Amino acid sequence: MNWLDKLERKLGRFALPGLMRVVVVGMALVFCCELLFPQAMLEYYLYFSPALIAQGQVWRIFTFIFLPPQSSLLFIVFALYFYYFIGNALENEWGSFRFTLYYLLGVVGTIIAGLLTGGATNSYLNLSLFFAFAALYPNMQVLLFFFIPIKIKWLAYLDAALFAYQFLLGTWQTRAAILASLLNFLIFFGPSVLRQIRDNLRYRKQREDWRRQMRR
Repeated sequence: MNWLDKLERKLGRFALPGLMRVVVVGMALVFCCELLFPQAMLEYYLYFSPALIAQGQVWRIFTFIFLPPQSSLLFIVFALYFYYFIGNALENEWGSFRFTLYYLLGVVGTIIAGLLTGGATNSYLNLSLFFAFAALYPNMQVLLFFFIPIKIKWLAYLDAALFAYQFLLGTWQTRAAILASLLNFLIFFGPSVLRQIRDNLRYRKQREDWRRQMRR
């Protein structure tokens, strides 16, 4: 991706090394605070709200990325470990600048969608990291819930089906959040996906032409 090379040469100094570690640690701290001091209602002061942002609580534009999943302790431990694992793998593959750009593009898209629709969540943003990881390492095998072996690509297909289901049956807010969170994936991987589709179509056409010639 030549445009990324040029951008990195100009803006590479603004990379944020270990970005996913910061995000995961932030989520863990918020979860622990909610667990130990529920009366503090920390999550209430962090979630994305255009109305409250307009009243001056501008920190909400970014603090929503530190909200942990709403689930059990076991699932949150698994989710945070997985976020860190895929984020660290992407940073090692791309370098700090490209990973920072990928993540921030997703954040900006989510913020814009949230301002337009009235709410935002980091769930789809974090799943966009998984799609990038699956695109780079489709055949890597992981242990789902620490004991079920499964290839990354099958998890990605499952998540894609979930995205499609929520997009078709969800509200406009949900649809906007899904599209916005995938902006980074489309920018990074869209051209290569389209090229692969075009190559596959060309190959099928050539194969059909070859079969017709063999029948003559």
